[in-house]
Amino acid sequence: MATEFIDTIVSLTAIMEEETARLRSPVRHRDFAEMAAAKIKLVATLDTIIAARERSGADWMATLDDETRETVRDAIERLSTAARDNATVLERQIDLSTEMMAAVASEARRLSGSRSAIYGASGMVSRTEGATPISVNASL
Repeated sequence: MATEFIDTIVSLTAIMEEETARLRSPVRHRDFAEMAAAKIKLVATLDTIIAARERSGADWMATLDDETRETVRDAIERLSTAARDNATVLERQIDLSTEMMAAVASEARRLSGSRSAIYGASGMVSRTEGATPISVNASL
């Protein structure tokens, strides 16, 4: 069972490192959905293995031999580093995408002139900006 645990951690680490490298590169990749699905599956597998280990004994790491325990610690440390780097790059990409969509929406509102004013019964003028439909070309 320790081998399955280590293999799962190593696989998850490899996917996170590859995803991070692809997000940092200027080349566009189209398989991020598959990578996310693989990460979700591997995390679910890790959760299952850890839950089974916790049910079998409170200190299952102590039952491992020294070499296996060291391999598990190294794998977990590498996974932690990869996850931290991956989270940083993903957060940056999400922020960039959000800013880009806001800029496109702002420019579309400016160009379409979808602002309006409503004169109320009490003499108040309310100004509103209607939402401008935006079409996104996903192949950019």
